[in-house]
Parts: sequence; C-alpha cells; structure tokens
Amino acid sequence: MKIRVQSQPVHVPGFRFAGVHCGLKQSGARDVALICSDVPAAAAAAFTTNRVKAAPVLVGLERLPKGRLQAIVINSGNANAYTGDDGLAVARAMCATVGHALRIDPELIIPSSTGRIGVPMPRARIARGIRAACAALSPGGFHEALEGIMTTDAFPKYATATLAIGGQRVTLAGMAKGAGMIAPRMALVGGPKGAVPAGHATMLAYFLTDAAASAPALRRALALALPQSFNAAIVDGDTSTNDTVVLMANGLAQNPRLTPGARAFPAFAHAVAAMMTRLARMVVKDGEGATKVIDIVVRGARTARDAARVADTIARSPLCKAAFFGGDPYAGRVVCAAGYSGATFDPGQLDVYLDDVQVVRRGREIVGQVERRAAAVTRRAEFTLTLDLHAGHGEAFRMAADLTVDYVRFNSAYRT
Repeated sequence: MKIRVQSQPVHVPGFRFAGVHCGLKQSGARDVALICSDVPAAAAAAFTTNRVKAAPVLVGLERLPKGRLQAIVINSGNANAYTGDDGLAVARAMCATVGHALRIDPELIIPSSTGRIGVPMPRARIARGIRAACAALSPGGFHEALEGIMTTDAFPKYATATLAIGGQRVTLAGMAKGAGMIAPRMALVGGPKGAVPAGHATMLAYFLTDAAASAPALRRALALALPQSFNAAIVDGDTSTNDTVVLMANGLAQNPRLTPGARAFPAFAHAVAAMMTRLARMVVKDGEGATKVIDIVVRGARTARDAARVADTIARSPLCKAAFFGGDPYAGRVVCAAGYSGATFDPGQLDVYLDDVQVVRRGREIVGQVERRAAAVTRRAEFTLTLDLHAGHGEAFRMAADLTVDYVRFNSAYRT
C-alpha cells in the first residue's frame, strides 16, 4: 500500500546526519547512514527478542544499559546476523571507525544493520562507507540518512513534532524503515526485567530530540509507546534478528530536565507515542504486497495476556489475512483463530464487529443478515475488527496487514 509522504526539511538542534553509498546495495542506492549528536545524549532503546540476535543488536545490548549515546551507525544491504565472532568484530569495528573519525568515545556509539541474514559483512567496504559518512555529516542530512537505512521500503517513513516544555521549544523527529519480517517482539533495555514484552525485512527506528531528559524518562516513554506502536505492528508474523528502536535526547533545548515524575513528562511521552504510532502504521501500510491495514481490537478478555494472545493469533493467521485481502466478511476464520489462541473464554459469549457492523452476536454468526454492510467495510483500505470476549477486562490492540499474492510472489525470491 504505497502512500505519498510529503518531503520537508528536518532539523533537530545538535544532531547531524549523513547517508552514502558504499556498495552493499547493487542498486547504487545509499546503504550507510550516520546519526550523530554534537554532545553525549541520554538514550533508551528496545531490541529484538529473537534468540538469534544480530551482531549489532548484541553490541547495543552491551552499551545501552548505561543510558548514554552520541552516535548510531547504520547499514542496509547486509544484516550482519548469524555471522559469529567475525560479525561481532565488524560491528564493533564500525563503531570504532566512527569514534576515530569524529573523536567520540566508541562506547557511546552503537551499530544497526538490515539486509540479508548469514552473509559476512565486507569489512573494508563498510569501513570506507563509514568514513565517507563521517565526512558528509550535516544538520540537513536527515533524508540522506533515512534513504541509507531503507531496504524493501516503498516510501520513506519519518515524522516531526514540536512542543513546549518549561517555556522552551523542544523538537522531536523520527525515522523508520520496514516492510517485511515485521512482528511484535522487542524488549526494553535497562528497565525492570521483562517490563516490556517487546520487536519486528527488519524494523529499525530512531527518535531524536533536543529535550533535556533523563535516561529513566526516555525508558519510560518507550515503555508507554511500544505496546501501541511498533510492538502492535504485524505484517507477516516473522520477528527479525535485528529489530531496533532508539530514543536519544541531547538536552540542547535547555528545558527543565524531564524525569518520569516531572509535570511535563506526560506531554513529552504523549508526543513520543504519537510519533511512534504514526511511523509504525506506515510500516504496516508498506507491508510487502499489502493492500489493507486492519486494526484488531480485543476487549473483555480474562487478562491482558489473553487479549494479546487472541489479537496476535488473528493478526498472524494466514487464513484470516487472506480473507482480509479478499474482502470477505465471513467471521468463521476469526472465531477459529480466537479459539486456538490459548485464551480462556466462553465461545457462546463472543461478539465480533467489523467497524460498527456486528457479525457475531453471543457466539452466533449473523453475517448473512448484514452481508452488504459488512462487505462494504472489508472492502476499505483500513477498517477495525473488534472482538469482545465478555470474560473480564483485558484489552489488546494490533495493526495487521493483509496477505496478498504479491507478498508470496515477492518473498518466494526474496533477497535484500
């Protein structure tokens, strides 16, 4: 589902960007990106929970608990995943190259990669590209950096916002990439263990602000935003080895420092969540071959975990997703998926709606009575599927793409 994203200059005080081509992509498109703060910044991040973690994710997991970053070096065209000790050495060398060129402590730099899994990273080529990116850094290089992180994306994904904190103007900008291998499984770094059952070719997203904020405030903002944004996005149900979300705040706005308990924190957290949700929705719309986005709402579950089980199962079901593509309002596949999800509920109490059209009432399908109205809903490019289990107060939300012939055709010969 290709959408038009209006291009506009993006500037975040104290941040510089670059995007260059070093030969990882045969197309000649930019394949190395660099994001750099002029000063060390507070930072928080979430990474994939796939047991097979890419080398750059392992480096990020080592460095993010300190809550400080100054630069992120990203490449597309090679995931540097399942590449063993050599891949880990290359990931660290990428950071060291940036540190040497910019005179930054390498421990304040993390790498990200996206592309083919299991392919050795060409060390000399990526080093040349990184040095070129360091030389090209510019406050106006946001869009070049964004191009450098894209793989199968049909359109660029970015957003900006401003807000006032303590009388100071604060700028927030975000960029993301992702179209396939998208499913919610990322975990927050540095928070309470298991606090955010969080993840996502590969989903990468970077959010940058000149706000003054503590690392705990940034972790809290991510914890609030992830469940309704990137961790709610499902294109195909496959969780990547490289999924990464980073939030950096360099403090140059000189606002009163944000902490989780600060009066201005809710407004800041809301702005972060709104931007993350907007970009996550773009990722789902750009799902490989996707023609529709279905908002899946589950309510009345015995627990939040049960609600998530139902929403995830429907969002990942090939039968449900194929029906979404065909515009079929028949609810049998949805009810079936809910039934094998592992959630506890009474099937005789289930209600199902397509937007405001009820198609299952207390466990009985009534599509035949509302066929025309229900079919009109499922023909839309975006609609909401709601299930009320009448078993408790648990709720969950997912944004899902349909499953199309084009997705199968594309991925039958897929190599990034």
